[in-house]
Amino acid sequence: MRTLLLVAGARPNFMKLAPLLRLLRATPPTAEGHQAVRAVFVHTGQHYDHALSGNFLQQLHMPLPDYHLAVGSGSHAEQTAAAMVAFERVCLAERPHLVVVVGDVNSTLACTLAAAKLGVPVAHVEAGLRSFDRRMPEEVNRVATDALSELLFVTEQSGVDNLMAEGKRPEQVHLVGNVMIDTLVEQLALLEQPPPANQPHYPGMPRPGASPPCPGPYAVITLHRPSNVDQPVRLQQIVQALAQLARRLPVFFPMHPRTRRQLEGQALLPMLAAAGVRLLPPLGYAEFLTLWKDAALVLTDSGGLQEETTYLGVPCLTLRENTERPVTLTHGTNRLVPGGAADILAQALAVLESGPVVGHTPPPWWDGRTAPRIVQHLLAWEP
Repeated sequence: MRTLLLVAGARPNFMKLAPLLRLLRATPPTAEGHQAVRAVFVHTGQHYDHALSGNFLQQLHMPLPDYHLAVGSGSHAEQTAAAMVAFERVCLAERPHLVVVVGDVNSTLACTLAAAKLGVPVAHVEAGLRSFDRRMPEEVNRVATDALSELLFVTEQSGVDNLMAEGKRPEQVHLVGNVMIDTLVEQLALLEQPPPANQPHYPGMPRPGASPPCPGPYAVITLHRPSNVDQPVRLQQIVQALAQLARRLPVFFPMHPRTRRQLEGQALLPMLAAAGVRLLPPLGYAEFLTLWKDAALVLTDSGGLQEETTYLGVPCLTLRENTERPVTLTHGTNRLVPGGAADILAQALAVLESGPVVGHTPPPWWDGRTAPRIVQHLLAWEP
């Protein structure tokens, strides 16, 4: 029996890990009646509070972690080091045949490094994505993780091209599609079902369901990257654009705790509130999906939301200079907006004037069946 350690640390990881964990734990026994694989769920605790982690596990129907490393917050070096030390202990206890990491957060790199130093092979889900901007911590995590990984599961053709240019062997690289879309498809179906009678609901929060949160067109904004949140001038520009946009249509803003702290520190929350921006705490997956799936416009600096809006054909403005997901630009509904307040507002108004996207189709392999393809490769892999 093979032991696989499946690692997650932050919210985007859970959406990618959930369908893989479910399928691996449902793998039928071998002809001899033995369990083919033992899938161990490791949560590093990089996102550690209920708003950023706990409710995601519940809504994605994920089991409790077999290991919770409680890494918590800190600088990039502190967080990476703490995850390496804690995960090394797990590897020594479990003696895994393979470690499966997803995405590009600090936990992804930390656990890859710890496994590689112990001689444990690593499989990277969402490999090959490149912004070619080393100022982004995530870009450093991606490049280093791919360099150390034995199996590389890719979401789009650009990832294959990047990995081949970096010297990977063709047999290591598998274009399988986007496993996060598997979770999106599943959750969309669940929204069509009546919510449980005892489901809690809080005033001002979107209620999970098929109906949009308000009549008429509206916009949704998410913001968390240091290049936007930690730069006072840039953050002021974005707030100015949102305040002007909110005078034209409702704008919903679920705030990452760190983003809220920065807005509070710069006394920018009153400007947003005065303009009517609907300020929300971090949302669970179902609440957030309910919020953005029918939006006339999404503004974000999130990589995952670029992909999800591309799948559903929801217009998206990415408030960044670059993206590691070029298929969202060439095939989807995404466009980059690196400029200031005037540029953000002009692009937003242009999207709103053009109206809903017509005739949209998702990128190749984004069909909600990526997890079975990955699991097939994992089960067939020989060290």
